[in-house]
Amino acid sequence: MKLLGIDIGTGGTRAVLLDGDGRVVASATAAHPPFASPHEGWAEQNPCDWWTAVCSAIPECLARGKTAGGEISGIALTGQMHGLVLLDRGGNTLRPSIIWCDQRTEAQCREITEKIGAARLIELTANPALTNFTLPKIWWVQKNEPEIWARAGAILLPKDYIRLRLSGSRATDVADASGTLLFDVANRQWSRPMMEVSRLNADLLPTVFESCEISGHVSEEGARATGLRAGIPIVTGAGDQAAGAVGMGIVRPGAVSATIGTSGVVFAATAGPVRDPAGRIHTFCHAVPQRWHVMGVTQAAGYSLRWFRDQFGAGGEQGQDAYAQLLTEASAAPAGADGLLWAPYLMGERTPHLDPHARGALVGISAAHTRAHVIRAILEGVAFSLRDTLTIFAELKIPVESIRLGGGGARGALWRQIQADVYGHPVELLEAEEGGAFGAALLAGTGIGVWPSVEAACAATVRVAETITPKHADVMNEGYKKYRRIYPALREIARG
Repeated sequence: MKLLGIDIGTGGTRAVLLDGDGRVVASATAAHPPFASPHEGWAEQNPCDWWTAVCSAIPECLARGKTAGGEISGIALTGQMHGLVLLDRGGNTLRPSIIWCDQRTEAQCREITEKIGAARLIELTANPALTNFTLPKIWWVQKNEPEIWARAGAILLPKDYIRLRLSGSRATDVADASGTLLFDVANRQWSRPMMEVSRLNADLLPTVFESCEISGHVSEEGARATGLRAGIPIVTGAGDQAAGAVGMGIVRPGAVSATIGTSGVVFAATAGPVRDPAGRIHTFCHAVPQRWHVMGVTQAAGYSLRWFRDQFGAGGEQGQDAYAQLLTEASAAPAGADGLLWAPYLMGERTPHLDPHARGALVGISAAHTRAHVIRAILEGVAFSLRDTLTIFAELKIPVESIRLGGGGARGALWRQIQADVYGHPVELLEAEEGGAFGAALLAGTGIGVWPSVEAACAATVRVAETITPKHADVMNEGYKKYRRIYPALREIARG
């Protein structure tokens, strides 16, 4: 028995093959072309490029795992959230997908909020209107491309376009649907009031399933394109954040993850929908039935370190890993970076400020500071920004019993220690972190009965390798108090 998880990311598609015990047998990745930005702040991808990548990654993964397409027992999908895929009535794409990081819809977000009311919007969808979400993109197309909107026959999210190509089924999951601003998150169904105010016919939207339910089967056409066997069940899967959390075992209340990639996400599983009246964090359905999750997002978390590398170089010897060099250099500076602070608002900010116009800053620099201090301040500033989410969790009485690290922020010993110190809480490193595709494969196994529940799948496959305890929590607490004063000052400067 073999299970296949497929992750439709922004930069590429990844396929991960598991055996019946949940061990990774093989993986493969196929790159997508860089997203197009026809105007400042725009971000678009051609859905057909995702399908091309899927048709490359799956056969390569099967070949590396010495597995025939007919040996796959179940498949599940995950991928980038919030993207708008518009199809005509024949299933053809009408325009490039407007993806998650597109920022063109600020006016539509204001219009949605004014028309519905900020408090009513959170009551209906558990979330405020943000430029990342799908509904503002729909409103933008309705206003700016009415001739395209008139031909719309279906609205899909990115991974669900791949499901359509694989199976012919128009379906999505409760977790991914939660990020559209069209979903009644508390009741796990499309929101009729949101559809009515948006002039949307229910037939445009896909059928919603729980993440571990079967939503289709590989078609003859899908089999010919990918090398899979026709008839393989396709389990619904989840948006990338929920699937990644499953892959890290974040499936019960009290379990929290802090993942640093380009952006940074602090994610907590909850027993019920927790609404933040201020809309500072997202509340979505989890991939686990009758569970929800809350999460806060730092827009430029790992991107802060990448920005420094791209602008000022990694130092060290040629051929060495650039990020490892930067972390080694940063270790020469003391905890707290001798008072130097970094505000990581390079691309605006989501949690807790909801401010697309926020800008970054290096604060408190003196002649005594070195390059090592700057790098360390960046690492600490990103962790401070993620602690903002934990502060909100405490306000909303969301339990935090364990914190597991993921992404690039889990790969360097210094950044792991900084996170333990800043969060003031032991943090856990997993034996292996395979990302959202691994979580999707666990959902596939649950859906076809390999494991009786998502919790059981995680208990059988996700293991902690190391626990890092805080060493400099007092220093970081003082630094965090000062960090919290930076954004209000920057906002006042921006206002002139």
